[in-house]
Amino acid sequence: MVIEIPEFLAPFIPWIRGLVGLSLVGAIFLGAMGAVWLERKLSAGIQLRYGPSRVGKFGMFQLVADAIKLFTKEDMRPSNADRLLFDNAPIFMISSVFLMLVAIPVGAVFINGVEYPLAATEMDISILYIEAMSAITIFGIFMVAYGSNNKYALLGAFRNFARMVGYEVPLGISVVSVAVMTGSLNIVEIASAQGLLWNIFLQPIGFIVFFIALMADMGRLPFDQNESEEELVAGWITEYTGMRFGLAFFAEYIHMILGSFLIALLFLGGWNVPAFVANNAVLGLIAPTGFLLLKTVLVLMTIIGMRWAVPRFRIDQVVDMSWKKLLPLSLLNLAWAVGLGLYLGV
Repeated sequence: MVIEIPEFLAPFIPWIRGLVGLSLVGAIFLGAMGAVWLERKLSAGIQLRYGPSRVGKFGMFQLVADAIKLFTKEDMRPSNADRLLFDNAPIFMISSVFLMLVAIPVGAVFINGVEYPLAATEMDISILYIEAMSAITIFGIFMVAYGSNNKYALLGAFRNFARMVGYEVPLGISVVSVAVMTGSLNIVEIASAQGLLWNIFLQPIGFIVFFIALMADMGRLPFDQNESEEELVAGWITEYTGMRFGLAFFAEYIHMILGSFLIALLFLGGWNVPAFVANNAVLGLIAPTGFLLLKTVLVLMTIIGMRWAVPRFRIDQVVDMSWKKLLPLSLLNLAWAVGLGLYLGV
């Protein structure tokens, strides 16, 4: 079966792709709500608890109840806080998420065997753009911590600096290694180039380095030293209440979803499906995006499970791992990627 595209629609295909991609980007915000519920249920299962179970079927509406609570709680500000920094930091953090979202493809459709990625926008250097926008979050965290006029919050921010500076380097080198082997900095081209031979098989060391560095960049356990409740009350977010806390918390979960998308796109083959699926009139429309979303959810579940599988590291162990272990491994992987790229004729 061949799908006929009306001739008058041909010039508008890029716009249609962008609108569809933008609508799916909006769906990621709903996905963040699902990620909160998923973490609670998985965590409860690992600890032999029920988790959310009373508000809606299987506790599905627990987050709605939490949102109502956060919206109605008193919005408090420390008396000596810097009002400009304290009030605007959540906006800064959410803006970082929006800027990342527009460049990440959330799937693709195949029409008559032709691939049409679903992205709000497509850039030649999209992978570098995404990494740069992700780094903006560190400024939001510092605005919260410094503006709070709280020593625990400030100590959490400095821990965050030490971690992010150390792990952004191997993270960036791992991304460059994939780009060198592919011959492109466009994340759409990187995903498309993998076919059914995923980059995780071509660069296993790069995948390990990228996964660990991404976990640290997101501040997930065992790398959440900036908010370790046993030592710093709640770290950089100690003085936040109500919906300010909710926005910062929500931004963290969206970052986790975006990180899962990046792993699926860069190392797990993205939306690539066998040729007979891509050439099918029906499966070609739904299977690629469904395949990518399935990989993303599996990665997300792995990240959540890591919270209960590995104890929190000390800050000195975190710094040592980045500079003494991951950095040399990322440089070794870069050399391997250059050699592999030359061999493949990129």
